[in-house]
Amino acid sequence: MTQEAGGRNRKRKRRNNHRKTETPSKKQADTSTAAATSTVKQPPAKPLSFLEKMKAKLAGGHFRMINEKLYTCSGDEALNYFKEDPSLFNMYHTGYQEQMSRWPEQPVNIIMKWLKDHTSSLVVADFGCGDARLAKGVKNKVFSIDLVSNDPSVIACDMSNTPLESSSVDVAVFCLSLMGTNFPNYIQEAHRVLKPSGWLLIAEVKSRFDPNTGGADPDRFCEAVCELGFTSVSKDFSNKMFILLYFKKKANKNRSKGIDWPELKPCLYKRR
Repeated sequence: MTQEAGGRNRKRKRRNNHRKTETPSKKQADTSTAAATSTVKQPPAKPLSFLEKMKAKLAGGHFRMINEKLYTCSGDEALNYFKEDPSLFNMYHTGYQEQMSRWPEQPVNIIMKWLKDHTSSLVVADFGCGDARLAKGVKNKVFSIDLVSNDPSVIACDMSNTPLESSSVDVAVFCLSLMGTNFPNYIQEAHRVLKPSGWLLIAEVKSRFDPNTGGADPDRFCEAVCELGFTSVSKDFSNKMFILLYFKKKANKNRSKGIDWPELKPCLYKRR
C-alpha cells in the first residue's frame, strides 16, 4: 500500500468514528424523550373567576337566610313562604347538602342501618324527608313527607297535619327536621300516625341540646316526649355532630296535657 492510500484510509476511519460518537442510539433517544416528558408539570387548577366566587357567596347567603327563617317561624309560615316562591326550597336543600357534605358521618345512614337491622315490613313515615334519601336507601315502605317537593313520591304538606291515617305506621323519623317554632306539633302528629308500640327516631344537631351554649336540656326534652305518650328507649350522644334519641309509643292512650316543652336552639350557620 502506498503512503497516499494509507493516508486516505486513516482519514476515512477517523470520519466513521466521529459519526458513531455524534449519533445517539435509538434507545438513548427514547430515554431522553421520556425523561423530558416526565418533567413536564401539569398546569395548576383553574381558579374560580370573580363571577363564580360571587355566585357561590350569594348562594351561601341565600341558604343562611332561608335556614334562619325555617328555624324561627312556624310550620304554617314556612309552608306559605315556600308556596310564594317554590325555588327557595330547592335553593335551601342545595345549601343543606353542601353543609352535610362536611360532616364525617350522616345521621340518615345510621337510621338506614337501624331499619335494615329490623324487618323490612316496618312502615316508615319520614318527617322532613328532603331529597327522600331514606326511602331510596331501604326496602321498607316509606311515606316521605316535606313542606314542598318536586318529587312526586314525596307528600307535600304541613308536617303537623299529614294525610296519613291514625295508627298506620311502625316508625316515625325526624332526621334534622324539628325546625319550626311549633316542633311539638310535629311530634304530636307522629304520635297520632304511629301504631301502639311504634318507634319514634329523632336525630338532631348536638348543639341544640347543649345547655351550656343555650341549647335545651336533653333530659327535659325526653321527659316532654314521654309525657306525650312515649317511652324513652335509648340515647346516643357518641357523635360529635348530632344526637340520636329512640322512643316507643305507649300502648295506652293516656297522655299528659299542657306539656312544658323546652325551647330548641335554632341551628344557624355563620357567614364564611
